[in-house]
Amino acid sequence: MRFQDIPATDRIREKLIQTVTDQRVSHAQLFYGPEGSGKLALAIAYAQLINCREPVKTGTGIDSCGVCPSCIQYQKLVHPDLHFIFPNNTTKKVTSKPCSSNFITEWRAFLIENNYNVTLNGWFETLGIENKQGTINVRDAEEIIHKLSYKSYESEYKVMIIWMVEKLFHAAAPKLLKILEEPPDKTLFLLISEDHDQVLPTIASRCLPVRIPRLVTSGDDNPEESQFNHNTFRQWMLDCHQRKIVKLVEFSSDVSKIGRERQKSLLHYGLGTAKACLGYKYTGVLPAGTPEEQQFVAKLSKLFNPDNLPVFAEMLNQSIYHIERNAHAPTLFLDLSMKMVQFFTGPAGKPGK
Repeated sequence: MRFQDIPATDRIREKLIQTVTDQRVSHAQLFYGPEGSGKLALAIAYAQLINCREPVKTGTGIDSCGVCPSCIQYQKLVHPDLHFIFPNNTTKKVTSKPCSSNFITEWRAFLIENNYNVTLNGWFETLGIENKQGTINVRDAEEIIHKLSYKSYESEYKVMIIWMVEKLFHAAAPKLLKILEEPPDKTLFLLISEDHDQVLPTIASRCLPVRIPRLVTSGDDNPEESQFNHNTFRQWMLDCHQRKIVKLVEFSSDVSKIGRERQKSLLHYGLGTAKACLGYKYTGVLPAGTPEEQQFVAKLSKLFNPDNLPVFAEMLNQSIYHIERNAHAPTLFLDLSMKMVQFFTGPAGKPGK
């Protein structure tokens, strides 16, 4: 993966390239940004450039050559000094004590097949763990320390990429603090996150933050998931507003089967929609989206005001919190649905000016 192959903003590319040119590469960096920002691809291109044997000049500075032995290995994700850690869990193949190294073959294929534009839901579907919580566990932390204790095989830098570091299990974090703060010589940590605020403060404080803005594209990064979230959330809110209890019971059962990550994605979509409703209510500007999504926002906005939006958002945020802690999904969504019924029909849901 070369910088020229990534549709990132020139400012981000130039900033990263300059650190290589100036030989001021920070040993631990946190690349954070929303889904679809290309942060993982940027991290791999950055590492490839750092270890490229014959960098070439480009209009934005330099880039990896793409043809030296190091670059060829990087492009196949098989370089012996390139290591990956990512969320995982038990599967039919790995029934106990899972860790990232158990799934490295699937991981490489997953990245290459999706051109590095990957999502957590997509990865969990690939592993077949949609109904489990994937984490970066203690065994992964021990693996990081073990792999980095050896000298590099071929390149100047050993590179450890930790994808979705916010999934780091709290018991694993203490094991990494010392090596993050005082790593072996010529070791580069590149941590990837979609939400800086969810990264453990003890981890984030030891890294140089690099914010990666969302790319502006003509299409949706995951149109199928976006359409699913819109259709499901719209019907759910309609049934709550109309007090269709039987349908809400059916919904709570059905939504429990889609997996925890998709459940959280649905709730995050709801949070974004609610904020868009309040924005439209006071600015008259509809958010980007399909005509159906914009029409939904226009109608739903009548039910929101500055006083009740925090109540609505807190209900969704609390549900996301409990999903992450393996709450019983049918019970959680039925309870949330009943609260939504009260929200839309009781005092909290009264629209205001």
